Amino acid sequence: MNPAYATADHVFRVPLDHQAPDGPDIEVFAREVADPTRAGEELPWLLYLQGGPGGKSPRPTAGSPGWLPHALKTHRVLLLDQRGTGRSTPVTARSASRFDTADRLAAYLGHFRADAIVADAELIRRRLCGDSPWETLGQSYGGFITLTYLSRAPEGLRSCYVTGGLPGLSATADDVYARTYPRVRDRVLDFYARYPDDARRLRTIADLLTADDVRLPDGDRLTARRLRTLGLCLGMGDGFERLHWLLEESLDGGGRLTDTFRHQVMNLTAFTDNPLFAVMQETLYGQGAGPTAWAASRTLTGFPEFAEEADPLLLTGEMIYPWMFREITGLRPFAEAAELLARRTDWPALYDPHRLAANAVPLAAAVYHDDMYVDAGLSLRTAREIGATRVWVTNEWEHDGVSASGGAVLARLMDLAAGRA
Repeated sequence: MNPAYATADHVFRVPLDHQAPDGPDIEVFAREVADPTRAGEELPWLLYLQGGPGGKSPRPTAGSPGWLPHALKTHRVLLLDQRGTGRSTPVTARSASRFDTADRLAAYLGHFRADAIVADAELIRRRLCGDSPWETLGQSYGGFITLTYLSRAPEGLRSCYVTGGLPGLSATADDVYARTYPRVRDRVLDFYARYPDDARRLRTIADLLTADDVRLPDGDRLTARRLRTLGLCLGMGDGFERLHWLLEESLDGGGRLTDTFRHQVMNLTAFTDNPLFAVMQETLYGQGAGPTAWAASRTLTGFPEFAEEADPLLLTGEMIYPWMFREITGLRPFAEAAELLARRTDWPALYDPHRLAANAVPLAAAVYHDDMYVDAGLSLRTAREIGATRVWVTNEWEHDGVSASGGAVLARLMDLAAGRA
């Protein structure tokens, strides 16, 4: 039986701080993937930039991720574990606990934004491709990284594809969350319209958690506000169904939470595999415009419909709150450092508006009209501010359309970038 893919693992040593190349270094891992029937050919490279922050690159299996078989028809793919994720010197609760002060941990974490990821990618490109540019596919946060790449090293890029990931170039964290809460509210109400019993079930569970001390298998208390973070999944194509089936087995005949439910909620909300998602979420919008200062938490007060006692109970999305670093075991080692990051005011700019306006690298982007995570209005504004950009706006797919479409989204973007559509 022939393998679905021909793969090769690559490990690179890169500076923790590319501005201080003689300082400490870290390890960055990437997996090369090719069609077994074309593994010996000289094919153009496609670098995949995963969403997140804090998400490792997908591990390929037959037909998965959904875009990969289409990409391998014409390209050799590099699945990059961005620094701090997967096999790339991972940032974990255990590794964070080794730092003797919060200041040192915060300083370390400050080197895990898009600018450092782009510098890693350029080092890797030169080692794999020499002077030849490559193409990129950026999903969600991977699109944010793409615009940093175009701002800092466009000479390394031949074409770029972005799916659900054009950020506002000057949008602050406050701007982003002011736009995000209404979209999350509407998505939750759509979920309740499809599954009315789940609205009542979630209210019942929240009331139970308020009245009783319910523990998850790892010992953390399950609170109503942690329950509400399950709304994170609702922006994906199968998110409504995944949440519905989870809630279907939430209560036993005596009105108590089942072990199955508590175990699954722990896995979904513990940040064990991706603490960087929580730690770095608001730093994505830090560009010297003042501290992010827990923008999601501050902005929440302007939306009284999200009060815990409100009916219906509204779930939250990908917002990160200070209480998480006190109440979630996997985030507690980061608590003081996260506070320091929230106060930081000197974040360097991630995007160069002048360079992007003059961009000549073909950029094709899918903007999902109803995207719960990335505001379509900001994305379209950004598209107008970048040269050589073509945009496809669609409501056919949700945020994960590049994989869920089985290659159709990537194929459309490749045609757009090449002028075939």
